[in-house]
Amino acid sequence: MNPRPVPTSDRLSDYLAADAVIDHGHPSIRTLADALRPAGGDPAEAARAAFLFVRDEVDHVIDAADARVTWRASDVLRERVGICYAKAHLLAALLRAQGIPAGFCYQELSALHGLNAVYLHGKWSRLDARGNRTGAGGEFSLDAEKLAWPVDPDRGERDHPEIHPAPAPVVVDFLMKTEPGPGWYENGLPSTL
Repeated sequence: MNPRPVPTSDRLSDYLAADAVIDHGHPSIRTLADALRPAGGDPAEAARAAFLFVRDEVDHVIDAADARVTWRASDVLRERVGICYAKAHLLAALLRAQGIPAGFCYQELSALHGLNAVYLHGKWSRLDARGNRTGAGGEFSLDAEKLAWPVDPDRGERDHPEIHPAPAPVVVDFLMKTEPGPGWYENGLPSTL
């Protein structure tokens, strides 16, 4: 069983903030967020549409064997590619652009894996828009976790239950310093927070 997500800040406004990574004021983010907003403005349906867009329309670099490194949400959208962290940055930006609080969560698998949490219906729910092309099983659900990869404690894997308002510094630092090139993601991904 996955741990109950726990926000690290008690201010929902922290989960709506923009910064250099989650640049949800960027025109391309705003345009897409507006396009994904359903008629009637149901936030859960808006969150579902954003999740499906990021999961299905933005390639995961490993699945696509892509040499590009993206980290800023607007760059992930422009390039339509990113590792799990970058895809989580874009999903948070699309949600926050619509006034939906979103944060960042992590799992320690064979490397540190990044995903999101969203605050809807008075509770936090974790979402994993990594992409399902290589056996991952991430689905949109506000009721039961349907993350891309289950954690296997017998293999030393673990969930971090914290919901952070900003991406982990180790993740941002890694992505900003990584040089693009074939297989850049094969060695040196962060392993822990």
